[in-house]
Amino acid sequence: MAPGSCTNPCSSAVLVWAQLLVVFSVLTVAHVSEERTKTVEFNVKPGGVVHSFSETIKEYECSFTYASQGGTNEQWQMSVGLSDDDSLFSCSVWRPQGKSYLFFTEFKAEIKGAKIEFASAYSQAAVGGQKDVALKEEEYSVGDHTVKQKDGKFRAELSKLTIIGRTRHDEL
Repeated sequence: MAPGSCTNPCSSAVLVWAQLLVVFSVLTVAHVSEERTKTVEFNVKPGGVVHSFSETIKEYECSFTYASQGGTNEQWQMSVGLSDDDSLFSCSVWRPQGKSYLFFTEFKAEIKGAKIEFASAYSQAAVGGQKDVALKEEEYSVGDHTVKQKDGKFRAELSKLTIIGRTRHDEL
């Protein structure tokens, strides 16, 4: 699935909505209560061993599972957030310095309690005047609850993941 693409046929207006939702969720993190958002630091450890890190808000959970090689531990952050009406759950995982120097042999981000509506992965995160650099669509896949590398296609560069999921179905 292409970055920012929908799981069913949709118009470009829906894609714009999804992208605005990501911006909105990032901008409002600082303005919502502690009960609706949290950001925590964790170490991404090289050595080729599979590691996992997760955070929850209420009954919603985001987990990041990975294996990486090279260098030393890197400080990363995970932010999870819940909209005021509990209809959207967001999860972002990133390296605050913008670019990871580790080589990821695998990664998977999973959300529980919500169905993914938007997800994107990046080889570089925006920081210090740099821009986000998205992975190519063939490098990863997006499912209902997971974002993960595609074996044989992923180029081992990861610095940021963003996921937004709908927690319940709203009738029109």
